[in-house]
Formats: sequence, C-alpha cells, structure tokens
Amino acid sequence: MAVWDDVVGQDRVTAQLAAAARDADALVSAEQAGQEPGERPEPVSVDHGASQMTHAWLFTGPPGSGRATAARAFAAALQCVSPDRALGGAPGCGFCDGCHTALIGTHADVEIVRTDLLSIGVKETRDLVRRSSLSPSGGRWQVIVLEDADRLTEGAGNVLLKAVEEPAPRTVWLLCAPSVEDVLPTIRSRCRLLSLRTPPVGAVADVLVRRDGIEPEAADRAARATQGHIGRARRLATDERARARRAAVLKLPLRVDDIGGCLKAAQELIDAAGEDAKQVAEEVDAKETEELRAALGAAAGTGGRMPRGTAGAMKELADKQKRRSTRTQRDSLDLALVDLTGFYRDVLALQMGASVPLANDEVRDSVQRIASASTAERTLRRIEAVIACREALDRNVAPLLAVEAMTVALRAG
Repeated sequence: MAVWDDVVGQDRVTAQLAAAARDADALVSAEQAGQEPGERPEPVSVDHGASQMTHAWLFTGPPGSGRATAARAFAAALQCVSPDRALGGAPGCGFCDGCHTALIGTHADVEIVRTDLLSIGVKETRDLVRRSSLSPSGGRWQVIVLEDADRLTEGAGNVLLKAVEEPAPRTVWLLCAPSVEDVLPTIRSRCRLLSLRTPPVGAVADVLVRRDGIEPEAADRAARATQGHIGRARRLATDERARARRAAVLKLPLRVDDIGGCLKAAQELIDAAGEDAKQVAEEVDAKETEELRAALGAAAGTGGRMPRGTAGAMKELADKQKRRSTRTQRDSLDLALVDLTGFYRDVLALQMGASVPLANDEVRDSVQRIASASTAERTLRRIEAVIACREALDRNVAPLLAVEAMTVALRAG
C-alpha cells in the first residue's frame, strides 16, 4: 500500500507530491552514488528552477481535508529506501523501513509537531529551528512537519521565518494550516502552496470501510453526517459517546422556544465540553505529573516531598495542563457548533428545495419541523449566529456568554 493511499480525494495534490518525491530521491541518490564508500554524504542543494522539489511547503485546506495526512505521507516518501526505486519504482512504497517509521512517527529524521495547547510559542519554535540545522542522522532528508502552523504566535512565526528563509541544505519544512491567511505573509511567500479540498463523502466512507473495518452503512452515515471530515467521521463511526453527544446537539434547535430553554441549552453545551476536557485531564495529567515528580527526585508516592528548587518546573507543567484543558474544551464546543451549523444547512436545503442529500437524515423529522415553521431568511440568520459564536470563542470571549448569546439569537431567528 503506497503512502498516498490515505490521502483521500486529493489526486492533484498527490500527483504534485509524488513528482517532488521522485526529484528529491534522484537528487540524493545521484550525490550518494558519486561518493566513496563510508564517506558521509554532503547536503544536497535543490535547483528550484528545474526540480519539483523545494525546501518549504504549505498545506492548506478546510478541517478534515487531510492536510496533516498529506504532509506525513510526503515525509514518508522523502525517506523511502525501497529497492524498487532502482528499477524505476516511485518513492513512497509504504512498506520499507523509511516509509513505515515515518508514518508511525518513529523515524529519527522526521519530526512531527502538533500541539494540544492554544498556541506554539517562541521556545518550542527555537528548538525546532535548532533541529532543522542538523544534517540527517540516517535518513535521506531532515523533515519537520508542523501540523498546527496556524497556532504559531507572532514571535514564534518570526523565529521560524529565519529558518525558512535560509534553510539548511537537506532540510524540508512541511507546514499545515487551514488557509494561507493563517500564516505570516513572509513565511507563506517562501513556501510552495498546496491547497486541499474537502474530500467527497463516498471517498471518506470507502476509507472507513477499507482501513477501519466499519460496516458500509455506518461508514456512509458517518461520512455524510460530517460532510467529508475524515477524522470526525472515523470518531463518529467508532465512538458511541461521540454519537450520543452529537444526538444531543441536534436536539438543541427544538429546545430554544423560550429564554429559559435557551439558557439551559447553553449551559448543557458548556458542561458537555467541560466533561470532555475533564476526561482528557484524568487520562493524561496525573501520569504527566507523576512522571515529572519522579524525574525531579520526589519521594515515592503521590504525596511525597519534592526536592528544593523544583516548584518552578511543577508550576510550568500545571500551566501547560490548564492551557490544554482550555483548548480541549474549546475544540469540543466548536465541534458541537459545527454539527449545529450542519443541522441548519439541512433546514435551508429543504426550504430552498435543493436536491442535495441531508447530512442529518436520522433527524429528518426535526429538520422538516424547523423548516416548515420558519423562513430561509431566518435560517440564514441562525447560521450567522452560530458562526458569530465560533468567532467570539476565537477571540477568547467567555464560552458561556458566547453560547448564551447564540441560543437567544437562534430563538429570535
């Protein structure tokens, strides 16, 4: 199975990446062929005018389009060591040691960076820049995949700019962001842009059946409900709790008939998001804290005495865990708002007589009830209210205040 098989519905993008991987492989192979046995390979330089390969790439696309998946697949193809390449085979076989370790995240020369915090700061970015200056330790390229480039702070972006502007000879940066506007103009101007699209529902369902063993009917239902978002479709098809949460969100439009119902529905959305954050904290925080205590030489047991001078490290970990909890809560809340937008999209489709399948066919009765009781203009205003809530959360408005304002706006239409 080639590394590109998981890049769903992006034929144009995979063709460009495959061509770049072939050129990159030819560059390294040609240089290594001209060296003495045992001699350390010298870094290669890329001729950007003649090669499809370049040192910095920016993968953009809507959530669920597979930006990070495409970047990881490209990283694997760059490290491919399949013997078939000598016979004309394309790099990216998916089976060799280079491909396999890059895909699962254990390759020594592939750094995959993702964050569960609200942002990526200067300190973390400086560590990446230092790594990018190193030659590959065993692979063919030093590859850094930054899955959340849109979360770089302004200071971190300026630190990264220097590395992208003057790259090490055999280092490749793969940046992922929802849109080019989410990256500093000075950085994106030095990257080759690849724009991914939302994959077709049928292609996502096929992947769920082929890779996850999900029943075709369930896979199709999950893919349609998430409108082609691969990660959410997989979670919806495999996680009973995710399905229960989504079902609760889809009942909200029927519960905002009065102010009391609006406020109660808003509080329940916030509470559900808080439960998600709490579950993540229970699974991760205690383990992280105990591991740090042990590393700092604390006495055995959770209540053991800490050595002097370690309070700063413990506080730094606590702050990190708090930021992670905040992001988990916001991500869970944003997911609920996306489902709510999909509900009103179906309402609008019925009101306009559009011949498109409903994303939420399992609640067709509710969709029809709302559609018949309102107008397309009111539905558009409700969709705008949900979008305004998402934007308010991005601006750090208090979540309960933002959601209450949204539910009241949904009632007014």
